[in-house]
Amino acid sequence: MDKVEIGVIGAGWWATTSHIPNLLTNPHVGGVAVTRPDRENLDKVMERFGLAHGFTDAEEMLDSRPLSGVVIASPHVMHFNHTMMAIGRGLHVLVEKPMATSAGDARAMVEAANGKSVELIMPYGWNYKPMTDAAHCLVKEGWVGEIRHISAQMASALADLFAGEPMLETSEHLFRPPPSTWADPARAGGYGWGQLTHGLGLLFRLVDLAPARVYARLGLSPAEVDYYDAAIVEFENGATMALSGAATVPKSRGFQVDIRIFGTEGMLLFDIERARVEAVRHDGKVHVEQLAPDAGEYDTASAISRFVDICRGAGAENPANGLIGQRATEVLDAMYRSAKSGRMEEV
Repeated sequence: MDKVEIGVIGAGWWATTSHIPNLLTNPHVGGVAVTRPDRENLDKVMERFGLAHGFTDAEEMLDSRPLSGVVIASPHVMHFNHTMMAIGRGLHVLVEKPMATSAGDARAMVEAANGKSVELIMPYGWNYKPMTDAAHCLVKEGWVGEIRHISAQMASALADLFAGEPMLETSEHLFRPPPSTWADPARAGGYGWGQLTHGLGLLFRLVDLAPARVYARLGLSPAEVDYYDAAIVEFENGATMALSGAATVPKSRGFQVDIRIFGTEGMLLFDIERARVEAVRHDGKVHVEQLAPDAGEYDTASAISRFVDICRGAGAENPANGLIGQRATEVLDAMYRSAKSGRMEEV
């Protein structure tokens, strides 16, 4: 297929900041159609980007445009319904994180996509980085052996976002991230759904493990959503994980993602802040990946590029597929349930 038309459901803050600009500069995209429920802001989007096709109703767009794929960038709690609409019409889907806000919905999405032979892809930016590919291969090639324990932490400079305040970095954007999506405890607000999902998506690119149960405690922001996440995760193979998330890195510093994987043959160290991928084995073998200092920077463009390749049948690998998104959602769902119940919760 030469050029494809892509639909965007939810032309809000991140879609107008990243997805739509990246679609419009992709040489294989012949058209972009968008939806927003409010006409006034929909008109602003269409004028800003010179778009010809805008809709206030997602189903109308799906039924009237010759789409090859759909980007879902609506509020968290709407991802399931919008994704299922697109899958039901046989379309490939890139769905923003979190993939869904319940484990059952995530599993249903994967099952539906498999049934329609379409791809689900997540824009987990680090999953598209060469350093992640290198770490993925080291684990797959057996450098750590059978995985027995993982230490995984992610932290972000987003204290304002999860406190329900305007996000400092977005003051010049067309739209700003709304508290109703990011800081409402009744609408999947909080650091887990909003950010830790990235770290989990990256983790499940590195390891092929199914989560089984989670025990968690949360520290809350002024908006009563999680600023801090602390969880113990058990996997089906008996391995364990200490999982940590924090929203209050100072604005002068960037993301932190530090994953350490321990197995029967050795360990793997993965750190985006210091651009490190290192495998050390009990038999004395060591692999240190040669990386540029900026190798761990977040990638906002490659997910769209990969998605377009999938939509045009170019046979592109999907390093953030539906199963990866499902497993991240399963951990988060159980984490929030455990924090509420005070008990270990089954996935």
